[in-house]
Amino acid sequence: MSGHSKWATTKHKKFALDAKRGKIFTRLIKEISVAARNGGDPDSNARLRTAILAAKAENMPADNIKRAIQRGTGELEGVNYEEITFEGYGPGGVALIVEALTDNRNRAVSEIRHAFSKNGGSLGESGSVRFMFSKKGVITVEKEAAGEDQLMSVVLENGGDDIADEGEIWEVTTEPSAYETVLEAIKAAGIAVAASEVTMVASTYTKLEGGPAAQMIRLLDALEDSDDVQNVYSNFETDEDESESE
Repeated sequence: MSGHSKWATTKHKKFALDAKRGKIFTRLIKEISVAARNGGDPDSNARLRTAILAAKAENMPADNIKRAIQRGTGELEGVNYEEITFEGYGPGGVALIVEALTDNRNRAVSEIRHAFSKNGGSLGESGSVRFMFSKKGVITVEKEAAGEDQLMSVVLENGGDDIADEGEIWEVTTEPSAYETVLEAIKAAGIAVAASEVTMVASTYTKLEGGPAAQMIRLLDALEDSDDVQNVYSNFETDEDESESE
């Protein structure tokens, strides 16, 4: 098994922040609407299918999902969002990718640039850090929900890549194309899923402690505060107690 370092800690913090700020539904609705521009049928639109899966995982009502799709296809009036991706570095050389969906490009650029500069980071050119990340399906399962052998069997038999021991959870990784199959197979085996998504996973990680770690967490918080930001990916690693102290 090859672990993805502190991906779980960082992402769980992200999930907690989103829940606290009540932004999960807003972000999912935006993603569904934008994905639906390429067609409202999830069977032929992989991005939309993944977005709907994420929405259902958060117990979003079916009517909300339907309206978001209709806004994207033009059946209902909706906001025209622009997709922007930023790449840059945080304190200690941590690599960051920030994905935004915005109806005001100047506002988004200004807010994200300010977040970086205020918290010891700097924006880079397109492609400056993307080579350090790969798109993967990631599924987390609490250890009390399944043993390693049972989970490994289900994952490998259905095209998954790997299982990593991340403390209190198992972290399953897949290629994006196998994500749905593996996720549904885990559920069909009666194994509860704690969290799941298609995300960007770093190939190497940068560990920070003390002041630089605290500054990096402030940068992540500042980016999460922006209504335009959809996703933040980084290769930041820190001890869990430092993360929880923020």
